[in-house]
Amino acid sequence: MPNPRLLLSRVGFFSNPGLLPWYTAKPPDFSQSFLGRAHEGNFTGVIVKKHPRQQKYQKKQRHFRSLHDSWQERLADVVTPLWRLSYEEQLKVKFEAQKKILRRLESYLQVLHGVRGTVAAPHSEGLHCHLHPIIPSPVVNGYRNKSTFSVNQGPDGNPKTVGYYLGTWRDGNVVCVPCNHLKNIPEKHSQVAQYYEVFLRQSSVEPCLLFHEGGHWRELTVRTNSQGHTMAIITFHPQGLSQEELCAQKVTLKDFFTQGPGAVCELTSLYFQESTMTRCSHQQSPYQLLFGEPHIFEDLLGLKIRISPDAFFQINTAGAELLYQTIGELSGVNSNTILLDICCGTGVIGLSLAQRASQVLGIELVEQAVDDARWTAAFNGVTNCEFHAGRAEKILPQLLKAQKDEKLTVAVVNPARAGLHRQVVQAIRNCKAIHTLVFVSCKPHGESMRNFIELCCPPNSAKKLLGEPFVLRQAVPVDLFPHTPHCELVLLFTR
Repeated sequence: MPNPRLLLSRVGFFSNPGLLPWYTAKPPDFSQSFLGRAHEGNFTGVIVKKHPRQQKYQKKQRHFRSLHDSWQERLADVVTPLWRLSYEEQLKVKFEAQKKILRRLESYLQVLHGVRGTVAAPHSEGLHCHLHPIIPSPVVNGYRNKSTFSVNQGPDGNPKTVGYYLGTWRDGNVVCVPCNHLKNIPEKHSQVAQYYEVFLRQSSVEPCLLFHEGGHWRELTVRTNSQGHTMAIITFHPQGLSQEELCAQKVTLKDFFTQGPGAVCELTSLYFQESTMTRCSHQQSPYQLLFGEPHIFEDLLGLKIRISPDAFFQINTAGAELLYQTIGELSGVNSNTILLDICCGTGVIGLSLAQRASQVLGIELVEQAVDDARWTAAFNGVTNCEFHAGRAEKILPQLLKAQKDEKLTVAVVNPARAGLHRQVVQAIRNCKAIHTLVFVSCKPHGESMRNFIELCCPPNSAKKLLGEPFVLRQAVPVDLFPHTPHCELVLLFTR
C-alpha cells in the first residue's frame, strides 16, 4: 500500500505539506476533503502530471497541425481524436486509460480505509479487482444511430451551414464544419444533414445562431435503426412568429422532405419542436409529428424495442448488445432476485434480464422512454416488469422501502455522464438487501468517480452513508465509441 502522506500530498489534498491531517489539532473529515476533491472532477490529472516540456511540445504540435490541416481533419481531430490510429491501437489506448482510472480509484479507497481491507485480493494488471480484456465494437465505422447537427457560420462565412462546431464561444471563433467525412457518422445521417442545409439556404427564414440575436432554424437530430428507418427532428425558435406563420414554416419543411429535394432521404418520420431554450424535453415543448411514424423500432437481444424522439438509447446498437450481455453475466440475476434498473432509458437492460429475475423495477426520468419501456414489455409479453417515471433520488427510496430486506436485490445503474444523484447513492448504500451492484459508466473519471467512492468508503453518518461499503470485484471495458477516447466501463461491486 502506498504511503498515505505521500499520496495525499501528490493528489493535492493540501496545498501546503505542513497542513497534513496528522499535524492538525482536530482531525478533519477525511472522506469529506477527498470527496470534495472528487466533485471538482480533477481525477484525470491529479496523480500523473505531464512534464511541462512535453506539454509545451504537444501544444506546439497541435498548433502546427491546426495551421496546415484541412477543416475536415481539424474537426476529425476534435470529434474523433483516435481516427488516425488503427482500431487495434485504439483499443490498447482505451484499455490503458481504464486501467489507470481503476488504479487511481483503488489507491484512494485504500487511503480512505487505512489498513483495513476494502478491495479484493490482488489480481492482475497491478489491480485488486479483476480487469477483463476490452470488448471491441462489432462495428467500427458509421456506428452511430443518433447524431445531432448544429447550424452556424461555416468556413466560407455562410451562416446556414449544418455540421459540428470548431472553436469556442468564449474566444469568438466558432465555425460550423460539415461532418460527412467523420468515421463515426453513417452516410444516412450525413445525407439528411446535407439536405437540411439545402433547405436552409433556400429558406427565407434566418437561422438562430444566438438566441438574443433572433433567427429561427436551429439544430437537427437524426435517429436511425438497423432496418434503415430514419427519424429526423428539427428544432425551431419561434421568436415572435404568429401561429399562422409557424404553420407555414412547418408546411414548407414537410413539403421539402416529402415532395422536394429532401425526399431522397426517405425519412420514416419528421418531427418539429418549437424551443426557446438551448435544449427542451418533450414535456417542456412537445415534439410535433409533421409526417410519418411516431416511433422507430430496434431488434435487440430477442426483443422489439420502441424508441421515441426523446428516449435514451445506446448510440451503437451492435455494441449495446455486447454491453447488455456483459451486464447480465456480471449481475448474477436469478429467479430469487429482484432487479433494480436505475436510469433504465427504454428499459432494455431490465427487459433482457426479466426471464432470469423474480421481478424487474425500472426508474427513468424521461416519460417518453418509460412509455417506450412499458410498450416494449407488453409487446414482448414480459409481465414481471414495472417502470416508474421520475427522478431516481425520489422514487428509489420509496421502492426500496416497499421491498423486504430478506429478498435479494441486484441493482444496475447506467447514469448519464453527470453520474448518480447523492440521494440515489445513499439509498443504494443503505439498502441491506442490495448485495450486488453493476455500475455502467461512460465517464468513470468524472462525477461517477465520486459515486464509486461514496459506495465504497467507510460508513459516514454525516453523509448518510450508513450501510456496509461495497467492494469492487470486476471491471469490463466495452468499446461503444470507436475513434474517440470514450469507452463504457462496467463495474461489479458486491458486499
